[in-house]
Amino acid sequence: MDTTNVVELASDKVDGCMLFLGEGNNGMILFICLIVLALLMDVLGKRFILKWISKFAESTKTKWDDAFVQCGVFSWLAHLLPGIVIYLGLPFVNISGKFIAYFQSTLNLYILIVMVLTISAFLKTCSVVIQEKQGYEHIPVRGFTQGLQILLFIASLICGLSILMGRSPVFLLGGFGAFTAVLMLIFKDPILGLVAGVQLSANRMLHLGDWLEMPKYGADGAVFDISLTTVKVQNWDKTITTIPTYALISDSFKNWRGMSESGGRRIMRAINIDMTSIKFLDDETIEKYMKIEILRPYVERSLKDVIEYNKTLGVNEESLVNGRHLTNVGTFRAYLVEFLKAHPMINKDMTFIVRQLAPTSEGLPIQIYVFCADKVWANYEAIQSDIFDHVLASVSEFGLRVFQSPTGSDFSKLR
Repeated sequence: MDTTNVVELASDKVDGCMLFLGEGNNGMILFICLIVLALLMDVLGKRFILKWISKFAESTKTKWDDAFVQCGVFSWLAHLLPGIVIYLGLPFVNISGKFIAYFQSTLNLYILIVMVLTISAFLKTCSVVIQEKQGYEHIPVRGFTQGLQILLFIASLICGLSILMGRSPVFLLGGFGAFTAVLMLIFKDPILGLVAGVQLSANRMLHLGDWLEMPKYGADGAVFDISLTTVKVQNWDKTITTIPTYALISDSFKNWRGMSESGGRRIMRAINIDMTSIKFLDDETIEKYMKIEILRPYVERSLKDVIEYNKTLGVNEESLVNGRHLTNVGTFRAYLVEFLKAHPMINKDMTFIVRQLAPTSEGLPIQIYVFCADKVWANYEAIQSDIFDHVLASVSEFGLRVFQSPTGSDFSKLR
């Protein structure tokens, strides 16, 4: 190869490098110094400033600064610090315009990403702090903040593409309509979840801590998390059921919050009376019931009404079928009313009924329909059990029998 050609080729390469790095070494030296300064600021921010902020947050009584530290707001701000240093110092570095353009685009993209992540961490902090404030415990704040984060990420994606392409975001938005169907498909669940979250909150349909029952999804327990796309329910057996948020709008579910906010928890249970044990009361039995203190006023009042009624109509009392007479099942029902009225854990201001249901092949149901003042599950079950312990034990005192299907011991007695 000719020596002249080698010299010309080397000269062209040197000129190309100088075009890329700048005229002279001053620009490159300043650029390296700027990078070193940015790295020093990064180390200073992470090792010193962040530690000082964390200690300061621990020493204060407010919750906002602790949440900022835990959610990483200050950590992302520390990542932003070296980018700002380079951004401010880059105009003073004498490097070729093409290199400046490439590096400037990369730097702008880095700053955009860090800013978006910082704002996202700030939104997360707001949801954590607001959720813990009194009066906001039951509002699904997390779902709203996740919706804002999705909008933030979509906006940042458009801005990032505009930076890489060197075009205005308005230009990208002009062709954005062509991707609408694709975006709707990709973000279908978040969009449906956001709409459902707004409806659930606006209509007060579901709060954190509510007892939710949704058999279709096997959910029966307390709601402990409401996010943009899912609702998590901890069932009473400590398993966790995850339900799509929009399913709470499209399907039906039972919310027991009304019971929790009311004055009592319902007791609705019946015992079946063997109908062959039902009979009229004779004088001896009436005297026996007069000795029951809570039942005496009822017996005296009812007996007086019966005597006056039969006397007015001139009823022939040789047959008990004629006229009116007291029965053991009616007296037993009146006894249950007085017993429950005297019970300290029954709310007398709510529905209070002791009634007969339609007779069936399994006997005559006597139903108790009242409300327990204690709504705690364990206490409620204990109170209900105590009531029916007494009810079942009292049946025989009124000459009644509880109906139950024959068992093996019943057939053994027949032998």
